[in-house]
Order: sequence, then structure tokens, then C-alpha cells
Amino acid sequence: MENKNNWAVILGGSSGLGLATAQKLASEGYNVCIVHRTRKSEVKNLDNTLMDLEKLKVKVKAFNKDALLNETMEEVLEELPNGAVKVFVHSIAKGSLKPLTGSAEHSLNAADIEITLEAMGYSWYVWTKALIQGKKFAHGARNIAFTSEGNSKVWPGYAAVSAAKATLEALMRSMAVEFAPLGITTNCIQAGATRTPSFEMIPESDRLAEMARKRNPFQRLTTPTDVANAVSLLCRDEAKWINGSVLKVDGGESLC
Repeated sequence: MENKNNWAVILGGSSGLGLATAQKLASEGYNVCIVHRTRKSEVKNLDNTLMDLEKLKVKVKAFNKDALLNETMEEVLEELPNGAVKVFVHSIAKGSLKPLTGSAEHSLNAADIEITLEAMGYSWYVWTKALIQGKKFAHGARNIAFTSEGNSKVWPGYAAVSAAKATLEALMRSMAVEFAPLGITTNCIQAGATRTPSFEMIPESDRLAEMARKRNPFQRLTTPTDVANAVSLLCRDEAKWINGSVLKVDGGESLC
């Protein structure tokens, strides 16, 4: 009940890490606002999931719109109460998975890099700034984004996403310092290899998953629930002094 007036805003909350986070926070009493892009063939399943969240006696708002458009951001902010956003989670997975080599048509170009950097990198800051200027954040708010081990390791076709994750983490450090006087903590969660729709899009994802499982000390992949539990921990009052960190949630996978 202590969270009944608090809102969690999740960009990219219709599947994978974002949806698991929405489910976890709703179970803890947060009202949830999800911005997502979902195909018509998948909307019914998502609607059923959102109805399940409402059974938890929380408010649920969902916007099946492009989070990168200013009009989407303005519409969402208009629907949120002032001073009520306690958690903001960036979980957008949109970008290019082209290799660096090959024909001009099938290899990474400047436009591919730009859309990936915007969607998976600096859109986090753009939304955070808009929430601040709109006076939507509650004091003690948690500002969280998802990164990956691909921020520093090379995976086939992952160059643009890797650049976006590096951008994400650089912005995290600056936001952690400059937004601290506003009572906002800013952190990234580095999830281990997790079977999500976006992961399945990575070239040779099956091989990557098997390699990750074998080198993980627990001999399994990370799950969306593992990551959502970490978000929940960062939202606890006891975590208010964690700021500017990349929290690894991978069972030790990145150590091996």
C-alpha cells in the first residue's frame, strides 16, 4: 500500500525485461505506465497481461506508440500526475544488427547507427529531462536503464547496439551526478544473456545463448524475472545510496 500513489514509467514494457519489470512493480503496488510498440498480432496477448496487472488493484496506462516521437512523450506526460513518478525504466530495444562488412546495402551505415544511438542510448536522457521539466518525478525517484555485456565485448552484428550501450552508460554517470540534487538516483543494470524477443534478433543468438550458459557459474541463462527483481531492489529505500553504478545481474557470467 505504501506505493499506491507512485507510478513506474517503463519504455519498452510489452515484453522481455520491461514487461517483467512492470509485473514485478505492479505486484508491489506501483501504478504502471507502459510505452511500447506491439504488432497487431500480439496486442491481444498484451491486453490480457495488462488486465492481469489491473487485478492487482493498481492503475495501468499503456501507449502503443513510438517512444521516440515528441508527440508521444507529450501525450504520456500529460497523463501522469505531477510528483508521482517514483521509477523510470528505459528498456527500448530498437536498432540495427547489421555487420560492419559486406555490401553497402547490407552493412552498417550512418543512418543505422544514428537510429540505434537514439533509441537505445540518448532517448533515456531525453525522456528523463522531459519528466524533470514536467515536474513528474517524486522525490527519491529511481532512474534505471538496461545495458549488456556487449557494451565492451564484440558480438557479430552488435556494433551499433554496443555503441548505444556505451552512450547509455556515459549518460548514466553524468545524470547520476547532475540529477542527484533533485533527489534522483540513476543506475544501469547489466543483465546476463537473457532469452527475450530482442535477444532472438541478434545474429547467431542460439550460439551466444549456449556459450553464455556454459560459462555461467550457475549453468543457466539470466531470466527477465532475475532482472525485474534487481529493479525492485534498487527501488527499495535501503538502495537510495546506490547511484551512478552498473549493477551486474548475471549470476557471475561476466566473470568467466
